[in-house]
Amino acid sequence: MTMLFNKYEYTGLEVKDQSLKAYISLRPLVIPHTHARHANKQFAKAKVNLVERLANKLMRGGTGGKLGGKLIRTKGALQGKKLKVLNIIEQAFDAAAEKTKKNPIQLLILAVENSAPREDVTRVRLGGVSYQVAVDIGAMRRLDLSLGNIALAALTSAFKKRDTVALALANEIVLASSNDQLSYSIKRKNETERMARSAR
Repeated sequence: MTMLFNKYEYTGLEVKDQSLKAYISLRPLVIPHTHARHANKQFAKAKVNLVERLANKLMRGGTGGKLGGKLIRTKGALQGKKLKVLNIIEQAFDAAAEKTKKNPIQLLILAVENSAPREDVTRVRLGGVSYQVAVDIGAMRRLDLSLGNIALAALTSAFKKRDTVALALANEIVLASSNDQLSYSIKRKNETERMARSAR
């Protein structure tokens, strides 16, 4: 049986959100690394394993912008370092499994479902006047935003702190999976949807 990191089973996993079901790939892989086989093909990232997509989101440079009053500039410490990021995810999954006694892949699925925003705002320009309009978000973008926010939460939580990125990621996954309002990605989802509601 193929198990993630030779520890976590892919059997018995459940995706409840029907819109995300087609885009959350749970293809069994021991090491979630497909060597960019799906790059530059439209919608092909829907075939990329969910854990690998999280790894790809973690391999980012610093935002260079302020988040919560802090300037986050990591100077690309994880850019291109896939093996390092996969080790971080493995440690995070170990910590999450120890804390909750549940399969961390299922926790990640729940975290993604809970933190994926359904509405966003876009800027529309009519007759020289621009204003914001609420729009529905497609399933693939919902998944991208959710994974991006979870990864960003881990990086910002560990920035200039004693916590490692692995512990910060484990904490974020556990909080988001239980729909806890302390989760950064849940806060971002609520804020996005609130802005959309006010722009209707």
